[in-house]
Amino acid sequence: MILTFNRLAWHAAEIVRKPQKPNRTSRAPRIRVPNSERALFAVETARFVGVIHRLSLTGGSAILAKGPIPHGTVGDISLRTVFGRVDAKIEFLQTGADGVALAQAFRFIAMDDTSTDRFTAAARQMVEAGFSDAPEKEVTASAGTESLNRLLHSVRRLSATFRAAKSTGRS
Repeated sequence: MILTFNRLAWHAAEIVRKPQKPNRTSRAPRIRVPNSERALFAVETARFVGVIHRLSLTGGSAILAKGPIPHGTVGDISLRTVFGRVDAKIEFLQTGADGVALAQAFRFIAMDDTSTDRFTAAARQMVEAGFSDAPEKEVTASAGTESLNRLLHSVRRLSATFRAAKSTGRS
C-alpha cells in the first residue's frame, strides 16, 4: 500500500494522539509542600518536630529535628491541614529522599477515615494549586505544543508559590 505524504502525515498525527497505557508500577504523584509546614512525629515515647518536604497519598518525606530514624521504625505523624488535623501511623524509610541528604522518607501504614478524608482533600487542593510533580494529563499533537504546556505548567507552579509566600508575608 502506497501512502501519499498527506495521508502519512495524518496517520502519524493519529498515532501521536493515541493515549499511552498507564504504567501501573509508577509511584503516586508527589506534592511539594509549601511554607515549611511542620508535623509532629512520635516514636515510642519520643516526640519531635519535622518539616514536611514532600507528600503523596502513600507517604512523603520530612527533615526531622531529631535526625535520622532507623529504617523500618514504626511511628506516628500528626499534621495540620486547612481541613483539620491528620493523624497516621507511619514507617520510616531511607534518608536522602528526593536528593536531599537530611530528608527522610516515610510511608503511611494506617489512617482513620476522618484523617483520610482530610488528607485527601488537602492533597487535592495542593495539586490544584500547582504543587504536584505529576505532568498534566493533556494529549498534544506536536512537540512544540507539549513544550509550551510544560512551560505554562511551570509558570503556574511558580505563580502559586509566589501567591503563597505573599499571603504569609514572605517575599
